[in-house]
Amino acid sequence: MLPIGNDSAREALAAAMASGTLHHAWLIAGPQGVGKGAFARAAALRMLAEAAEPDALPPGWAVPESTRTAHYAASGAHPDYRELVRLPKDPDKPDEALARSITIAQVRSLQAMFSNKPSLSERRVIVIDAIDDLERAGANALLKSLEEPPRGTIFLLISHSPGRLLPTIRSRCRLLRFEALAPSQVAGIVREHLPDANPAEVDALVRAGQGSPGRALGFAGLDLAALEAEMNALAATGDPANIVRSRLAKLLGAKAAQPRYEAFLDRAPTFIADHARAQSGEGLRTALDAYAAARDLTASALGLSLDASATVFEMSGLIARLAPGR
Repeated sequence: MLPIGNDSAREALAAAMASGTLHHAWLIAGPQGVGKGAFARAAALRMLAEAAEPDALPPGWAVPESTRTAHYAASGAHPDYRELVRLPKDPDKPDEALARSITIAQVRSLQAMFSNKPSLSERRVIVIDAIDDLERAGANALLKSLEEPPRGTIFLLISHSPGRLLPTIRSRCRLLRFEALAPSQVAGIVREHLPDANPAEVDALVRAGQGSPGRALGFAGLDLAALEAEMNALAATGDPANIVRSRLAKLLGAKAAQPRYEAFLDRAPTFIADHARAQSGEGLRTALDAYAAARDLTASALGLSLDASATVFEMSGLIARLAPGR
């Protein structure tokens, strides 16, 4: 299913495909969780189908299940398609932790494919999700293929932080810019995936998503609305008796609460940033200082495994700074 939103980017690639002069490398860049990966895979499937069996395709991006292209793709055995992604650290535990990077060995594995002609048509497609995860040696190895692309090969490179890529890679790609989605679009996707979520939880997830459906859904099941209610109480009253921050510290400090603890740390800086947008003068300066401190605390807490209860108490104090008159 093709993701919603970012119509201009999708139309730009569709126009290039229709022109018959499709560039060999596309950098699909934008915030994480806005549908770049899903779009790249849908586009790859359509590119392969158009090259192999164009008469079997309807207008648009759809590739009917009856086509050979869809059949091979569904089985994971399309000979002219490859994906490079981070692999599980332990091949016997594919649902657990992933490797830190896409390796040079994965890039080099493409050479066997490139040494032969495409099998089903004159086109092959490589998706790299995300090229930000490519280790430096792998990026240099990929650059050789981007400089001298094998005949008929299209690269779709997904990036959440294109500014960090090698300039030589960026310069060889056409850019497709993806933007954050509108709140109504994020809400629609959240409701589709979480049909039983109550309106307050949907609204909280949309705010936390910051225009990213993937980010919003990452908070699913953590009762984010309740955490936001506590943050709103801190920001409204300043919690002079430390009642709210003590309650949060006890609630989120337990080992079993680790997912909600991490969600709180993730959400708190953006909560403060949202509040800052409505401030001016001294209130704005206070909010910006609190935001900077909250970001630093989140990074330290997760990177250094700080005590959860103490961290929640401290973060709650930063939110409490937003209270009027503080």
